Amino acid sequence: MLSTGLPSSHIAYVNHIEPGLPLFLFNYSDRKLHGIFEAASRGQMNIDPYCFSTDVLEKTPYPAQVQIHIRMQCQPLPEDQFKRIIVDNYHTSNHFWFELDHAQTSKLISLFASLAIAPSVPQSIIQKRTLSQPLLSEETRGEWEKMKHFTSMEKLEHSSGRSDSADPSLSFEVDDQLFEGHAGSSSTEGIKSEENSFIEAPVDKKLQDFHSYVDLEEKKLQDLHSSSDIIAQLIEELGELKVFKKEQTQKMIDLEQKLVWAENEICYLRDHCNLLDSLLKSSSHNAVPEEIQSSEELELDLDFKNSIIIVGGYDGSSWLSAVYSYFPSHNVVKSLTPMNFIRAYASVAKFKEDLFVFGGGDGESWYDTVESYSLAENKWTVQPSLNAKKGSLAGAALGEKIFALGGGNGRDCLSDVEMLDFDIGKWICTRSMLQKRFALAAVELNGAIYATGGFDGNNYLNSAERFDPREHSWAKIGSLTTKRGCHSLVSLNEKLYALGGFDGNSMVPSVEVYDPRLDCWMAGEPMNCARGYSAAAVLNESIYVIGGVKADEGIVDTVECYKEGQSWRETSVRGIGQRCFLSAIVL
Repeated sequence: MLSTGLPSSHIAYVNHIEPGLPLFLFNYSDRKLHGIFEAASRGQMNIDPYCFSTDVLEKTPYPAQVQIHIRMQCQPLPEDQFKRIIVDNYHTSNHFWFELDHAQTSKLISLFASLAIAPSVPQSIIQKRTLSQPLLSEETRGEWEKMKHFTSMEKLEHSSGRSDSADPSLSFEVDDQLFEGHAGSSSTEGIKSEENSFIEAPVDKKLQDFHSYVDLEEKKLQDLHSSSDIIAQLIEELGELKVFKKEQTQKMIDLEQKLVWAENEICYLRDHCNLLDSLLKSSSHNAVPEEIQSSEELELDLDFKNSIIIVGGYDGSSWLSAVYSYFPSHNVVKSLTPMNFIRAYASVAKFKEDLFVFGGGDGESWYDTVESYSLAENKWTVQPSLNAKKGSLAGAALGEKIFALGGGNGRDCLSDVEMLDFDIGKWICTRSMLQKRFALAAVELNGAIYATGGFDGNNYLNSAERFDPREHSWAKIGSLTTKRGCHSLVSLNEKLYALGGFDGNSMVPSVEVYDPRLDCWMAGEPMNCARGYSAAAVLNESIYVIGGVKADEGIVDTVECYKEGQSWRETSVRGIGQRCFLSAIVL
């Protein structure tokens, strides 16, 4: 059984791999496609936490893994041969989306099958094989070792189609060919010939062979006794290695604690630098400079009601627990107390004066944990957990309740809705949405919750629905004109704004505006940057879209601002940096 993997940020993709799914491996070094492989397990995190790692103490950089086996050994395809089949997947000259449809998968399998390597066994080996020898040729063993080496290459990517598009007869044909190649008529005749010659051999020759066999077994027994000392030495060295590993683990814990302290110090210094920079810029416009305030005095002028709280996410190298307050009027970012957990793909909601963040994950696993932040006390408090672990969900507050909508758990896309009832202090399941929605967006407007877009496990959606607590049911509303997942949704001046996201082919900059009175979506002013997995919030009649993932899969480090009747503009904020899979809210 072979294993292959991708970085943890691809787990949402890898989780859709099921046993039996045909897979193709793309080598970026020579840009050749290798096949045909088949998934032997579900895609999941850390099947082997240390594979592809050069250090036994260092965890793999490719934890989103799946086990595979060879379905048919074929010659690799150069790009000029397979590109014509998947040409619609290319979004740049050198990059293409890896998910294939049924037709593409069928064509690739047919093309690979025409280049299949026929299994062969040297005739000399067939003639000498006995019943006690394994049915595996040296040639096949060599090919197996090549594949083990190939799957450990660092620059390796997946490409897959749907499992129901595969032809199940292909794998059976390969098995039959291998069996026929190793145990066909020629090998059977060879075995029968050896049996006949053994029966006809003289008794003395048989006794001689028997004594030779006994001598050989005695020698093996002596070798076994002599190896016991080596085994004891290995056990001792293993004990020493365990002690060394324990010491290294403790050192890593100490270093991580120092790193957290250093990050907090950096945030503190960055805040003060930004504050001073903002002060100097504002004072340079005055004809008569006033006495410069200290950074502590300036902080007193910052009103958190005029700020956007930015929560968690991923900065391109680390999954984050950091929390910031962004003041657009001062163009300043101030760090707040970090969360108790590293958290991305989460959702947030405001209840009274507190921020609630729930679900999400750390790049390796999904959470059911919930925590709340008090701005007045600048501290986090653990709250009752969700009923199930999930990420890429949506959230909204309605009345005295908080709602967690949809999302996924690594295996399934969900339509579930959970409600946090503060009277009983727990999350309870309530009326599910009409459709499964992973990476959806939701918002409250005029006493109702609106849920839009997402991914249902097969397709990206343009549908939308509304939950009215008075009717205690979900109702379908007008559909978006564009399919969207991992987009943002905000309300401004009695209207909904659906911002960016992924349409099933690429990230889009488009914006759609929904008027509940007309029950239809209209095209809005598009953003300057196509982005998804960003965060959006409304402050002082303006929409702010922060970070996200670009069309080329890079991470966005900009903030765009929109005011009704005006175009989108990019702010000059410093201190946020690259950020995606984050959340944002105004308290």
